[in-house]
Amino acid sequence: MSKAWPPKDTDETLNYSIDWSRFMGTDTLSSVLWFVDDSDGVKTSITAPQTTNGITIDAVSSTSTVTTIQLSSGTNNKKYRFYCRITFSTSGLVAERSVFLTIKDK
Repeated sequence: MSKAWPPKDTDETLNYSIDWSRFMGTDTLSSVLWFVDDSDGVKTSITAPQTTNGITIDAVSSTSTVTTIQLSSGTNNKKYRFYCRITFSTSGLVAERSVFLTIKDK
């Protein structure tokens, strides 16, 4: 099941986060990968700084339990699907969540 972040204006640069703490228990993050669907709907690995499908990934960061992506630009009235894949430090388990972000000029 996918979640959704609040809409973003094309002119805004904002941070969006996923808090994994309840899901991870006492474990912590060892690695984080971000993906976004490209213009053909193909899940594509992204790093910062990079523009894919009209949206710019300015920065990525993480703590031991929270992953954050900073986004700017985007195409008005478009819904983007972002994916965040984490690897747990202790167990080596891998988990992935997807989140939708809609671009809306205000």
